[in-house]
Amino acid sequence: MTRSQLATPRIPGAAHREGRPGIALTVIAACQLMVVLDATIVNIALPHIQTALDFSTTDLSWVLSAYTLTFGGLLLLGGRAGDILGRRRVFMAGILLFTLASLLGGFAQEPWQLLAARALQGVGGAIASPTSLALITTTFAEGPERNRAFGVFAAVSAGGGAIGLLAGGMLTEWLDWRWVLFVNVPIGVLIAVLAPLYISESERHPGRFDIAGALTSTGGMASLVYGFIRASEDGWRDSLTLGSFAAAVILLALFVAVESRAREPIIPLRMFADRNRAGTYLIMLSLAAAMFGMFFFIVQFVQNVLDFTPIESGLGFLPVTVAIVTAAGLSQRFLPRFGPKPFMVSGSALVGVGLGWLTLIRTDSSYVAGVLGPMLLFGFGMGLNFVTLTLTAVSGVSSKEAGAASGLLNASQQVGGSLGLSILVTVFGTAARTEAGQQFPAFAAQAEPGRLAAFQETGQLPDPWGDLVLTQGISTAFGAAVAMAGVALATALLVIRVRKSDLDALNGTAAKGGPPA
Repeated sequence: MTRSQLATPRIPGAAHREGRPGIALTVIAACQLMVVLDATIVNIALPHIQTALDFSTTDLSWVLSAYTLTFGGLLLLGGRAGDILGRRRVFMAGILLFTLASLLGGFAQEPWQLLAARALQGVGGAIASPTSLALITTTFAEGPERNRAFGVFAAVSAGGGAIGLLAGGMLTEWLDWRWVLFVNVPIGVLIAVLAPLYISESERHPGRFDIAGALTSTGGMASLVYGFIRASEDGWRDSLTLGSFAAAVILLALFVAVESRAREPIIPLRMFADRNRAGTYLIMLSLAAAMFGMFFFIVQFVQNVLDFTPIESGLGFLPVTVAIVTAAGLSQRFLPRFGPKPFMVSGSALVGVGLGWLTLIRTDSSYVAGVLGPMLLFGFGMGLNFVTLTLTAVSGVSSKEAGAASGLLNASQQVGGSLGLSILVTVFGTAARTEAGQQFPAFAAQAEPGRLAAFQETGQLPDPWGDLVLTQGISTAFGAAVAMAGVALATALLVIRVRKSDLDALNGTAAKGGPPA
């Protein structure tokens, strides 16, 4: 009996499931698309949400943060739950919770109701996302078949953000902002109906939940994310900012101590002993940090400086999706021949070049000359990386620990994105305040009394001075994003090593049960 058969035992009535791998992959990919898409689909609707529910500008940021905090903080627990309770069972529970939260959020009448629903969405996504990736490892045999499945999964993961921006623009402009949440309901219900028909349950591994590890990891990551978000709003010397960082250091140190002694840890620390896997997590963390910032700031630029409508903004990101999907297909095809390192190195380099190009953005930059070119380079580089990182992260991991390994990869992406965006927003705010101080004398010398009064009330410079402030802040933030891509490139060059066993596994020729080469 093969290892894949041992990992996915036959159960009564499952024959028709095994004969429809395409439908199973569609269900898994649809879940991942829904979860990833939700991280960006709300972006374009934020001004409408602010008006409808009377959010303050500061509180509005929590519409995004409430989701990313719970999603990133609970991903590790979600991966472990699938290992212990059965991945299909946990997958469906996460989908149903995510769907319910989307419905409640769409009906929200008060700010706290929407924030609570967004946090609940993050919990559902944290349960469903890592189990969806782990289900691929137990549904598709190692080798070309699994490589193709991972290629689809990675393309969906990478392109979901751009698709979310387009969908958010269409739903907001044609229907109402509430539909950026309602749209998840029919998709979630359909996934919940199809999952038991076409996805077999995985083997349940006896064990207990590592409660101490789950609490310390979740609390530590949430504190770290909150600290950066708080710093972007209230500065690095704010007492809550410093307290959050201190709590993060303590909790994450406790997490390492707990995991090193736990009999059944939520994240077996021995997984980091694999050089390639540890490097993969760091590369994902760094690239996700840059990616979240790129989407956020380009949306601000094209809407506020180029005066794009919500739909035009979404359409402007379609070339990124095409570049990601194209590069993901190429890497999936040639990865067995060349191994992961060439794709990680070239992909990270392209991301850095694209971000470096974006630092040249100015108020008179056009979409084609100033935005499209660097976005295509960025998207192609990310596409080369996503399939490679996904395969490397779970390569050689036992079926029992697949959920934990995939959960850590997803956590690296979400926490990296949240932390990176907060850091880049802080850099943006500092540069924007400096530029505003330089632009104010020119504004004051020309402004009429009415415009001066409006500035004193809002603190915002009007155009064209406002565009100059925004663009300078964005340009500086992209400079910091280049450094994040540089970390990924250095890791790919210095840490990643290609071994014969890696190539054998990608080609489906690894010796069953043999040790790594």
